Amino acid sequence: MRIGFIGLGIMGKPMVRNLIKAGHEVLVFDVIQSNIDDVVKDGATACESSKAVAEACSLMITMLPNSPHVKTVVMGEKGILEGAKPDTIIVDMSSIAPQASQEIYKACAKKGVKMIDAPVSGGEPKAIDGSLSIMVGGDKEVFDQVYDILMVMGASAVHCGEIGAGNTTKLANQVIVALNIAAVSEAFMLSTKAGVDPIKVFNAIKGGLAGSTVMNAKIPMITEGNFKPGFKIDLHIKDLNNAIETGHQVGAPLPLTASVMEMLQTLRADGCGQDDHSGIAKYYEKIAGAVIRK
Repeated sequence: MRIGFIGLGIMGKPMVRNLIKAGHEVLVFDVIQSNIDDVVKDGATACESSKAVAEACSLMITMLPNSPHVKTVVMGEKGILEGAKPDTIIVDMSSIAPQASQEIYKACAKKGVKMIDAPVSGGEPKAIDGSLSIMVGGDKEVFDQVYDILMVMGASAVHCGEIGAGNTTKLANQVIVALNIAAVSEAFMLSTKAGVDPIKVFNAIKGGLAGSTVMNAKIPMITEGNFKPGFKIDLHIKDLNNAIETGHQVGAPLPLTASVMEMLQTLRADGCGQDDHSGIAKYYEKIAGAVIRK
């Protein structure tokens, strides 16, 4: 199948590679030429704009940083809607505000273009091995049409409700992940300051109720001092900002999320915005005057 793909960052590039490996023809565009060059080497075809990709493809996938980027790519000059034919399907796999998904959906509907929001969880490692968790909002019929394509990139794809439901689900996921990393960092700083080996603590508790996928993924990174980004602090700030704004709009209290947001903002101010979000541990290391290392 011929598929258009816009957005070739940390997540987009491996997702494109998996589509190519599955035998699909993938046409791509990104504002950074080196990103385009990277996937062209793997068999993708470069186009000069989002509009040009849409003119050639009836299925479009977008994987972009935030709401304004998706609006520009879909609705802006030389954007997807300028080139898309009626019944084109847009699968927005970016993590953006649910309200933005709804706004973009309405603009697409006026042009006869179908859209679903399908953000992902799993970070770069799961994008590489094609085992992302995909959360989808929009028409169930459209979800069913693209399900097999989604499963090339993911281990699961769940229809969560109407348009915006995918991104609401993703915001819930990001709240849980951020709070979990903070809880892990706090607990392991306690063990470190008390003189107990953090690796032994990890091995002792990971099989119990406190065990989690987050702890399994992040404690090895923290104890090795490896903060190479799989998911950047700056991007988690973006997600928590969308969560807090959505919470305000719907009347959902998010006091713990707001506390972790302040930790992340402190880390950004310290120049750590491009670190992996496991770098939340650095906040505790800074205020405790100790490092969590094996």
